[in-house]
Amino acid sequence: MIPQLHDPTRLSFESDNGAGAHPDVLAAVVTANGGHVGPYGTDPYTERLREVVRAEFGERARVFPVFNGTGANVVSLQAMSPRWGGVVCTSDAHIATDENAAPERIAGLKLIDVPTADGKLRPDDVLAVLRGRHDVHTALPAVVSLTESTELGTAYSPDELAALTGIAHEHGLRVHVDGSRLANAAAFFDVPLAALTRDVGVDVLSLGGTKNGALGAEAIVVLDPDAAPGIEYLQKIDLQLASKARYLSAQLLALLDDDLWLRCAGDANAMAQRLAAGLATIPGVALPLAVQANGVFPVLPDAVRLALHERFAFHDWPGAEGMARFLCAWDTTPAFVDELVAAARDAASQPA
Repeated sequence: MIPQLHDPTRLSFESDNGAGAHPDVLAAVVTANGGHVGPYGTDPYTERLREVVRAEFGERARVFPVFNGTGANVVSLQAMSPRWGGVVCTSDAHIATDENAAPERIAGLKLIDVPTADGKLRPDDVLAVLRGRHDVHTALPAVVSLTESTELGTAYSPDELAALTGIAHEHGLRVHVDGSRLANAAAFFDVPLAALTRDVGVDVLSLGGTKNGALGAEAIVVLDPDAAPGIEYLQKIDLQLASKARYLSAQLLALLDDDLWLRCAGDANAMAQRLAAGLATIPGVALPLAVQANGVFPVLPDAVRLALHERFAFHDWPGAEGMARFLCAWDTTPAFVDELVAAARDAASQPA
C-alpha cells in the first residue's frame, strides 16, 4: 500500500477539480469491483445507468460514459456537426479557452467564439453570427454550444436556454450544452437536470461528474438521437470508450442516486454565496459578476489579493484588473470560507 502523500485536511479555492471524491462515489466503485463482467459498456452497472438516465432525461435519452469533460465535448461536437461545420460559443467557453483547441485539432471543427460580458450567449449573438458571411471560404455554423454553468460563474435560466435553442433550431442549428457544472446551475435554480436540458430543447449534453464529487467520470447524454449520428463509433475513435466501463458508470450512478449530485452542488453553491456575501462587506472589493454557481470572481485591491495569495490557493483571472477566481467544491467548509473572508478584511484594514 502506498503511503499518504498529501495532507487530507488541506482545502483550496483553486479548482473544484482539486477536491477529493465523495465517499459514496468511492463506495460505489468498490461495490462494482470483483469478479468478471462484460467489457466496453456491456456490464450491469452501465445498463443500470442507461435506465437511470432515461428516467432523468426521457425515454429517448442515450448515455455514453467517458473519461473526461474535454472528451465528452469533442465526441459530442464531432457527432453533431458536419466536417465543414462551425460551433458558435462564447470566447470564455471551456472549449475555446481550456481545451488546447481539442475540438478543432481532434474533432476538426471551427469554433466561432463570441465575446460576452458575463460568459452567456444571447439570441442576438447567435443571430449576428448567422447574419455574417457564409460561403465556401468560411465555416458554416452548425452547432451552438452553451456552457452551463459558465466559466464566469453565471448560469442560464430555463427561459434563457429555451430562447437560445429556439433560435438555433429555427435556423437549422443543433444545441450542445457543456454541462461540466450543470448540477450547480440546477441547484441554483432549484430545478431538475431535465429542466435545463431536455425540457428546453437541448440536443446533446456533456454531463459533468468529476467537479461534483466523482473520482473521474463524465457522460455524454444524447437527448435527440437524430442530432448525433454515429456517436458510438466516434466514442471509440476519439479514445473515450472505457474497457472497464463499470467503474465510470458506478460513479455516475452514485451521483444520480438519491440526488447526491444535488446535495454536492448545493453545498458548493452555498459556500460560494457565503464567500461572496463576506467579501461584499469589505471596502474596496467589487463583485461585478452574479454568483449563480460555485464560483466567485471578485475584483480585489492589490494589497488584499497579494496577502490572500500568501495563505490560500486561488487563481488570478484575466477578466479585469485585480480580478480573482475562487471556486468552492462539495467539501468546502464554512470555517474555511470565513477564514478567507477574515484574512481579506484584515488585509484591507492595513494602512497603505
